[in-house]
Amino acid sequence: MAGKNNAKGKDIELIQSGAGKITEKDIGKVVENADEIGKKFNRGILRRFIENAKLLLSMVKDYWSKRYREIPWWAISAIVFALLYVFSPIDAIPDFIPFVGLLDDAGVISACLALVEKQLEEYKEWKNTKGVA
Repeated sequence: MAGKNNAKGKDIELIQSGAGKITEKDIGKVVENADEIGKKFNRGILRRFIENAKLLLSMVKDYWSKRYREIPWWAISAIVFALLYVFSPIDAIPDFIPFVGLLDDAGVISACLALVEKQLEEYKEWKNTKGVA
């Protein structure tokens, strides 16, 4: 179990470090490539994150369009970093390696979800309150 917690800690450090470099342009890149990013979650181990991935992508789109700005910059930048990490074919373990290639992506998404859990719940509540699908 210590190995799993250590790996998650490293993923959180990676997200926090990468999030510090995120720009508005990066948010636009996620919005422009949302369909392709979403497709990556239909494969292997990432499939278990599909509902949360849809919610993360929706949150980024609503942030970009200025419909939803009730999220701190650190959280939106962490989400954008994690989604760009999954989207990128060049990461710690290349995605073309069966199963193992998606492990690092799953770790980054899992760590991101842990970091922004409160913001994700607040966003879900906002969507439900506003009747936004």
